[in-house]
Amino acid sequence: MISRRGLFAGFAGLSGLSLAGCGSRAPAPSFAYAPPGGGSGPAAKGLDAVIDISHNVRVSDFNLVRKSDILAVIHKATEGGDWIDPSYADRRVQAESAGLLWGAYHFGTRQYSGTRQAQAFLAVTRPSPRTLIALDFDLNDYNPNNTMTLPQAEEFVHVVQQATGRLPMVYTHAGWANGLISGRRGVRLREPVGPNSILARCDLWLADHREEPEVPYAWADRGWKLWQYLADETASNAAYGSVSRAIPGVTHCDRNLFAGDNAALHRFWGVGRARA
Repeated sequence: MISRRGLFAGFAGLSGLSLAGCGSRAPAPSFAYAPPGGGSGPAAKGLDAVIDISHNVRVSDFNLVRKSDILAVIHKATEGGDWIDPSYADRRVQAESAGLLWGAYHFGTRQYSGTRQAQAFLAVTRPSPRTLIALDFDLNDYNPNNTMTLPQAEEFVHVVQQATGRLPMVYTHAGWANGLISGRRGVRLREPVGPNSILARCDLWLADHREEPEVPYAWADRGWKLWQYLADETASNAAYGSVSRAIPGVTHCDRNLFAGDNAALHRFWGVGRARA
């Protein structure tokens, strides 16, 4: 995904503020699964077996990725209504041939309607029932004026749901979804994502690169399904000062925890996703 190191710096310190338009309700626990054996830090809170990448990541061998206990790859497919990731199609074939579960995400913008963006995403990805699909709904920090609005995001989800019979995941950060001022230019959503939004019915792919993540208000009762706890990990850039868990076969990647075990992950990727 687009690097979010600068973006999350803009969110730093916001967790103690009251949520704009959301009252003072405390978030629910940030995870729904803890593997046997206890431990601490992000890796103790879920199954560390999902990465996400885009064309900016060089891939040498998806077989090495799979042999590194990675079970699933989510790849950027589209952005806006007119951009296609040039690596998407070939890498889908390579990854699935290596035995990896496959997912696709769309980076939402303001330039085109939610309907057009959803149609473009579906035309490129042609998702099967075993393709995870997701909307990346957050601040476009490089061009804030081209940030997807909440109505556009809801329209995107509606169109995808109508076309596929299932809801996509929503990737977002608590500060952004809760309507807090964010980013280098201090922008915010016009209104926060509320619990009655169709987005709140989607499984949450939480972006939070801190050891203890914050769940957005709209998902407070459900928690996250995927937690992107680290961006752009390499052999020389390990999370939280730990020993690097860089993945052979790719130059770098974002790391995600799944709220469940191996069997639950496979069910989720197949028939267990949220439906209307």
